[in-house]
Amino acid sequence: MKSSAPPLLPIFRSRVQAEILGLILWSSPKEFSLTDISRRVGVSLATTQREISRSEKAEVVISRRVGNVRLVSANNSRDTELLAELLLRSFGPKQVVTEELAKVDGVDKVIIFGSWAARYLGTPGFAPNDLDLLILGKPNSHQLAKANIAIQNRIDRVVNSMSRPTSWWTKTSKDPLKREIKRRPFIII
Repeated sequence: MKSSAPPLLPIFRSRVQAEILGLILWSSPKEFSLTDISRRVGVSLATTQREISRSEKAEVVISRRVGNVRLVSANNSRDTELLAELLLRSFGPKQVVTEELAKVDGVDKVIIFGSWAARYLGTPGFAPNDLDLLILGKPNSHQLAKANIAIQNRIDRVVNSMSRPTSWWTKTSKDPLKREIKRRPFIII
């Protein structure tokens, strides 16, 4: 199956390529095994091996063998730092939202919707300027405010978040906001 350039950052061959690079570059200096990368990104080991080999030839990542395990990490260079920042702004919101909202008590689920979710899921269009979040549960408002600021600072995008009880999402209703979110692309975290 041939994948197409991702609308979030079409300079990459595929979303998988961008997510693999993002995982490695954002986590520097941590090393990942090919199996761990495959599991985290949700792709086959063969796909991961191909992407890592290409990235190694481009001197974006480096690898070393420890027994039968190939460990991969970011190549330490200014170019790699700049690429990591570009990837973080484009593909990082999903990971950053997951990390930051895990620190907030009372969050049951998070839904990313709007233009960023649409581009991430492959819908063509203009580059997103903001990030729209629906927080389900009864989040601690002080912790949520801090998390929103942290997300905004890390991805350098405006964060628009709203909270609703989990039942708002799960129960049948004719709420126009809920219908609009469900009608368009969204990502549940």
